Amino acid sequence: MKFDTPATTNPIDQLRVVGKPTPRIEGPLKTCGRAPYAYEHHDAVPNQAYGVVVGSAIAKGRIASMDLQQAQSAPGVITIVTAQNAGKLGKGKYNTAKLLAGPDVQHYHQAVALVVAETFEQARAAAQLVSVDYVSAQGSFDLASTRDTAVQTEEMPDSVHGDFASAFAAAPMQLDQTYTTPDQAHAMMEPFASMASWQDDQLTLWTSNQMIDWSVTDLATTLGVPKRNVRLISPYVGGGFGGKLFIRSDALLAALGARLAGRPVKAALARPMIFNNATHRPATIQRIRIGATSDGKITAIGHEGWSGDLPGGKVERAAQPSKLLYAGANRLVSMRLSILDLPEGNAMRAPGETPGMMALEIAMDEMAQQLKLDPIEFRILNDTQVDPTQPDRPFSTRQLTECLRIGANHFGWIKRHAQPGTQREGRWLVGMGVGVAFRNNLQVKSGARVRLNDQGIVTVETDMTDIGTGSYTIIGQTAAEMLGVPLDKVVVRLGDSSFPVSSGSGGQFGGNCSTAGVYAACVKLREAIAQRLGVNADEAVFIDSEVRVAGKIVPLGSLAQAGEIVADDTIEFAELSDKYQQSTFGAHFVEVAVDSATGETRVRRMLAVCAAGRILNPTSARSQVIGAMTMGVGAALMEDLVVDKRRGFFVNHDLAGYEVPVHADIPHQEVIFLDETDPMSSPMKAKGVGELGLCGVSAAIANAIYNATGARIREYPITLDKLLDTLPPMI
Repeated sequence: MKFDTPATTNPIDQLRVVGKPTPRIEGPLKTCGRAPYAYEHHDAVPNQAYGVVVGSAIAKGRIASMDLQQAQSAPGVITIVTAQNAGKLGKGKYNTAKLLAGPDVQHYHQAVALVVAETFEQARAAAQLVSVDYVSAQGSFDLASTRDTAVQTEEMPDSVHGDFASAFAAAPMQLDQTYTTPDQAHAMMEPFASMASWQDDQLTLWTSNQMIDWSVTDLATTLGVPKRNVRLISPYVGGGFGGKLFIRSDALLAALGARLAGRPVKAALARPMIFNNATHRPATIQRIRIGATSDGKITAIGHEGWSGDLPGGKVERAAQPSKLLYAGANRLVSMRLSILDLPEGNAMRAPGETPGMMALEIAMDEMAQQLKLDPIEFRILNDTQVDPTQPDRPFSTRQLTECLRIGANHFGWIKRHAQPGTQREGRWLVGMGVGVAFRNNLQVKSGARVRLNDQGIVTVETDMTDIGTGSYTIIGQTAAEMLGVPLDKVVVRLGDSSFPVSSGSGGQFGGNCSTAGVYAACVKLREAIAQRLGVNADEAVFIDSEVRVAGKIVPLGSLAQAGEIVADDTIEFAELSDKYQQSTFGAHFVEVAVDSATGETRVRRMLAVCAAGRILNPTSARSQVIGAMTMGVGAALMEDLVVDKRRGFFVNHDLAGYEVPVHADIPHQEVIFLDETDPMSSPMKAKGVGELGLCGVSAAIANAIYNATGARIREYPITLDKLLDTLPPMI
């Protein structure tokens, strides 16, 4: 199905099932421990062996020699995978770093071997006996010191409109500040884990992965086998945040280990290895300049950023939001990439927008302060309904002003003290902050297969994944709505590369695009059903597990008595995204209390107001947003992968040293979804929301801390030491 004209009224608009608050249909399996995650497919194939990954002890250099004798002689050891016996390995499209080092080493904890044994304990013990001699090389580990040698990249060319330099110089009100964000880890609950099994030349891989087709392609390329010979299965994923968009060393080494061992092998990365072996969000340096008239109209906006990655890597597109978010005729947006010998930097929840909004939304607050304008009014004053870089290209929908107004009223913004550091409750300094949420809406083609059997059961098959976001449920709701059956008559099967290729879970495009693919397949199934009845599909009404047409009422299941009816299709998006800028918007409101003696910050309450198209399932959408809000608390106050700039590794590479929010840190959280549909987005008229909930949160917290204390912190995370010298005296 081509989606090349705006969506009109269709069966989804009935909203009998879609749009209703619905518990996750796979929830009972997960809460009862019956949903198998990647390492838990214990009975899928017999005779499973266990692999343990050995990581590099240096950040850059080469392997001079490797002594495997003791490890090979250890009890239970079956084989040891190294670059010497792995065979020729190709380079996948989506990975910057090689997944198996040798002889060159690119980063600390890059995999150098996999020890395979009869039991996990035997493999772990033998892995300690692998002896590697390295020749270290001088590495580059500091973004700040490489800023002057950073280069422009193809994926983000400079965006220049008007004459920024002249307009900024002429502006009566100017802001010129630099902000920094640190390296951050995904820290998902389920570790990277895989189990591989070869049958002749056919590989089956059970793994934890967000993008099935991407990973099948990369794994086949890396192993040098036809793509048709690789089957990837990932029905449940215990969190990904972008870190599982690609195959990692566990997947490749399990496949190599199984091939060498001649039997199935499972491998998981131990938690302390994940932080340096897998991907992370790269640190950024961002310089933001804003020029405005004395009454607050932005005339010039410049956002320049720097991030680092391995050779061949990509830049973190942190400056990107400034291309679209606020009006202003004169604009400069650029990013530069430094080559660093740190672990691979890559996608992490809302890549680009998250660190970019952490800086931009503080800068907007600082400019409002200079102008003596309310921060909300300043943002509304500079709202735009068109792409600022292409004035003839409107936003498909843009309710940013409504998000700010509704949020301010609901949150009690009127009670905010405009003068920082003036609201106290005993020893606590209290303040409110706001940050705009913004994330582009991406359209990715997505396919599905739908089956109807003689019992009236509808089965949906697509390689879409559920990373804890509720994909099973919204896909089931879509099929139920389209075929007129209750949700308990729908079976959803996901995460298998033998199913039609979907959009996958990433970039907050998964919900809208995967359900649009199911919509397309259901349209085909409705047509096939109507053909069996000898009627026009447009005349048939699907409701209460029946087809009603021309005065006849036919039970849906009866139409499949002669055999299952099957249909598949793919939604393909055309030029609507060129005609209309498609984005999602929101506003985050935060109240904090800061201890005037210690600088301890407590987030008291949070509100997110989101305009993200039709909300397919308010229950799971709310969960996505409050999870993102909590993640924003971590980014604002505690998350920081600390780089050892001598040795080139992340020091705090476990969950004991890398702090993330826990239940005790979670404040009162509310979410409001605006009533919105976007007919330019898909037949579902929906957009993504899971990453929108993160964008702008950390800046709202930083702005609230400023309002509470008068301390303007531009370096994340905002830890106690950065506040202590700036706190007003206790009364």
